Amino acid sequence: MVLPTRKTGALKAHIGAVHCVSYSAGTSTYVLSGGADRKIHLWNPTSTALIQTYSAHGYAVLSLSISHDNLTFASAGGDKLLFLWDVTAATTIRRFEGHNARINAVSFNAESTVLASGSYDATVKLWDCKSSNRKPIQTLDEAKDSVMDVEIRGTDIITACVDGRIRNYDMRMGRCVVDYVSTKGVTSVQGTEDGAAVLVSALDGKVRLMDKRDGRMLQSFTGHVNKELRVRSCFAEREEFVVSGSEDGTVWCWDLVSGEMKAKLVGHGEGKGGKAVSCVDTRRSGGQMVTGGADGTVVVWGV
Repeated sequence: MVLPTRKTGALKAHIGAVHCVSYSAGTSTYVLSGGADRKIHLWNPTSTALIQTYSAHGYAVLSLSISHDNLTFASAGGDKLLFLWDVTAATTIRRFEGHNARINAVSFNAESTVLASGSYDATVKLWDCKSSNRKPIQTLDEAKDSVMDVEIRGTDIITACVDGRIRNYDMRMGRCVVDYVSTKGVTSVQGTEDGAAVLVSALDGKVRLMDKRDGRMLQSFTGHVNKELRVRSCFAEREEFVVSGSEDGTVWCWDLVSGEMKAKLVGHGEGKGGKAVSCVDTRRSGGQMVTGGADGTVVVWGV
């Protein structure tokens, strides 16, 4: 697989920082982006055409999750609210309330029937998307500080927390396994497709690949800057590579197995007042990725 390291386009649609970017499910034809301007944009990454804009949040949009059939998506933000949207109609279907502080992360399960949300209030809440109930069906409160990221993978829920730990909740067995990562906060988690390992970003400037079974560090990826902001990382090119943003406005790519840096990309105004790149997502079929920055731009990278 070839890394998409060539800047092929950019969408300047947000006023203020872009906080989240996400490809649509399946063939990854479209991209959603959310930002400090409280707006969500749907656009075509190949043509950079803006297709739709969604507005309902009263504060910054901090996280997005798209359903498996691309008919709906969920958004979370600084207004403590979680919205479920109809993609085509551009209207909200459901508004979930229950967190006492901003919601940092949201994730659908595989069937898009349940949402998990992680908040600054140190809780993870689960929501039933099929019922009319607007209140959470369960609250996980083991975190000691702000929950920065959450991912549902199978019957497991993985969380990243400012207390320096990741927590893996086995919902089928009803148990929680805690792995210590760093004295600094953990800001991003993503599980491998086989569920055996987890990619973890922390505020000590390291991205780690950790064994999910015993918490052992399998590989580390360094060189980027990540000390103050939530900077996300993800797998690329069918898990051959790891990609992360950086607080200095660059995008870093490493080989998953060796940990060797393969590319350092510049496209978000590096050196111009610290325009951090805080979010990244990759096309599932490979050959393309998108990054979002504090400069208000979503950059498209191709081969």
